[in-house]
Amino acid sequence: EYINGGASTATPTVINIVYSGTSVTVTGDTNGYVTTNGAHVTVNSGTANDSLLLVLSGSTTDGSLLVYRQKKYGIQLNGVSIHHANGPAINNQCGKLLYLYVNSGTTNQLTDGTSYTEQTYDQKGALFSEGQMMLLGTGTLTVTGNCKHAIACDDYIIIDENVTLHASSSTGNGIKVNDGLWINNGTLDISVTADAARGIKCDSVVVITGGTTTITTSGDCVYDSEVDDYSSAACIKCDYDFTMSGGTLTMTSSGDGGKGINCGTSVAFSGGPLSAITTGGNDEGKPKAIKATTGITVSGGSFYAQVKKRS
Repeated sequence: EYINGGASTATPTVINIVYSGTSVTVTGDTNGYVTTNGAHVTVNSGTANDSLLLVLSGSTTDGSLLVYRQKKYGIQLNGVSIHHANGPAINNQCGKLLYLYVNSGTTNQLTDGTSYTEQTYDQKGALFSEGQMMLLGTGTLTVTGNCKHAIACDDYIIIDENVTLHASSSTGNGIKVNDGLWINNGTLDISVTADAARGIKCDSVVVITGGTTTITTSGDCVYDSEVDDYSSAACIKCDYDFTMSGGTLTMTSSGDGGKGINCGTSVAFSGGPLSAITTGGNDEGKPKAIKATTGITVSGGSFYAQVKKRS
């Protein structure tokens, strides 16, 4: 449940954070949660039980948002551009559910720099969340990873409503999630260029029921000394089941040994058009459009897989 991206149907505590270059204006912080250092904002609500909504707008090339909280809450992106040269643009250190709402008619950008300053807390991408994250709304969000992943979550991610998401990384994965990814709606455009990078890397299940998802990878294989084998790029790499019952999924992998889907258990496809094309070589890795350890089941929809060796 949420209201305008907040974390509850109760009247929320609304804090407006407006970025402006190297400074920031904060209004609505009646509880003293917010501290600032230039345009770097820290929100710490501790064990407070209120319904908290952070509304972000404005632009900064030297700023960030870091949140500590023990209850679920919401962040509303209302036309904001945040670049943090030394860490994540948004770092959610709350282990509970984050409602990330992208306002209708707005474009929003989150980018990190090429290196991170070491901290005592995790920093895994331009947009990072310790807890679960729901991405909602009807606006546009562009997330660019220049040091690690574009989006990283140590729990699960649900993408819903009609949000438009562009996620790209030149150094890591487009979306890295630990406990599952559900794509129910929206338009996703994911692109990664690093060797052995994955458009979506999930340590659990990937479930697609709707929306339009396009994923491209162009990186080559890298040798993994721990397993004495080559690791290749993949549009989707999941350790457990991949399930698709609706929506549209288009995948293209052009690097050596690239994969469309690389699934650790089974692939079950029952609806929506799916296309997986690899165009890379097989000098070191073995390209595969769809790879599943325990089997592939197709029971409906349009399912297209092709491996074309690079000339």
